[in-house]
Amino acid sequence: MRATESGNFYRARLGAAPARPGLSGDTKTDVCIVGGGFTGVSAALHLATLGARPLLIEAETIGFAASGRNGGQIHTGYRQTQAELERWLGTAHARDLWRLSEEAKLLLHELVDRYAVDCALKSGLVIAADDRAAIGPLADETEYLQIHYNYAAARMMDADETARELGTRVYPASRFDAGGGHLQPLAFVRAIAKAAEQAGARLCEHTRAKSIEHSPREIRVVCETGTIVADRVIVACDAFAGLLVPELAPYIAHVESFMTATEPLADDLYARVLPNDSAVADTRHVLDYFRKSEDKRMLFAGRETYFTIPRDIAAIVRPRMERVYPGLRTVRTEYSWSGTVGITRTRMPHVGRLSERVLFAHGYSGQGVAHANLCGKLLAEAVTGNPERFEILARVPAKRFPGGAWLRRPSVIAGLTWYKLVDYF
Repeated sequence: MRATESGNFYRARLGAAPARPGLSGDTKTDVCIVGGGFTGVSAALHLATLGARPLLIEAETIGFAASGRNGGQIHTGYRQTQAELERWLGTAHARDLWRLSEEAKLLLHELVDRYAVDCALKSGLVIAADDRAAIGPLADETEYLQIHYNYAAARMMDADETARELGTRVYPASRFDAGGGHLQPLAFVRAIAKAAEQAGARLCEHTRAKSIEHSPREIRVVCETGTIVADRVIVACDAFAGLLVPELAPYIAHVESFMTATEPLADDLYARVLPNDSAVADTRHVLDYFRKSEDKRMLFAGRETYFTIPRDIAAIVRPRMERVYPGLRTVRTEYSWSGTVGITRTRMPHVGRLSERVLFAHGYSGQGVAHANLCGKLLAEAVTGNPERFEILARVPAKRFPGGAWLRRPSVIAGLTWYKLVDYF
């Protein structure tokens, strides 16, 4: 089927948000937050509720980048397993990280309830073994969480139960996680931005930061339309942090991930496709991930590129969707879009300080729906004098991607391409 290239389904579904004025001239603030995605708006909300006067600036509009383009999946833990984290960081540190990751999921539910956010929040996440070799590691991780972390929300499903729950027989086994889930990400980030404003934060859109200037007593954020003098600065630009702060560039890489949305499914087809209405992600390095929307569409994402965005995104995603759900071959793709994902070499969030007055968090590596919102809260705590929980993540060692300014991107592409090839063999 030929796709209709009509952009981001989330934006089409919600329509345009109320316009926010950009920065004009010079101003002062307690805390300047650069970036209007999950991390930034969460930091703004929590700072405002703690009594600070934050000013958030966003180069485009709230949720314009990954926060308003992603799959909306809520994952348990991190991209590294708890056993791996224990071997790397020690048991105590790994357990502290686990508690934060569990809090991240809880925070989403608390915010949705507290601010009556209409974002189609639902429970249920399935991690599907892409082949038989993936079953053992997935089962081992599930058992490890049950035994060592008392995590009873996840359980393995065999091929038959997986087929019943997902409506497809391509996966030989899977893990169902009642503690995971999914939501409409753009609706969520817009609602939290509104709540931040109501709490006293100031949000400026179409305000691009050009540089951050340090001095002993204050920080100056130089923008295209004015300058902000702040006591503290939070850099919340995720994949694009290195453009503003070059010293962060070696720690973050970019990949383009592609999403599509079908036309609304007929009732009988909707009932057969993904009947348990969970979000699904498979175990490949370059994974497929998908869920159904609140208006009965299939939202399916897959493939990545590291050079340019293809003209016809649906053409490269549809074969993967039809492999999982052949019954969707006659269903039109109505929307297709891309988003830039920030990944780290460790696949752990990169959190820290550039100085005593400048803090940052980025690199959620595909799990930012929960982690980025929590990091916004932790940044707010650290800025207001309670850095203990922030330091749990800041103590995770970051690793540079190899190569200098000219060779880093080709070397990252080579490494990611290798993992893509591993998926096929």
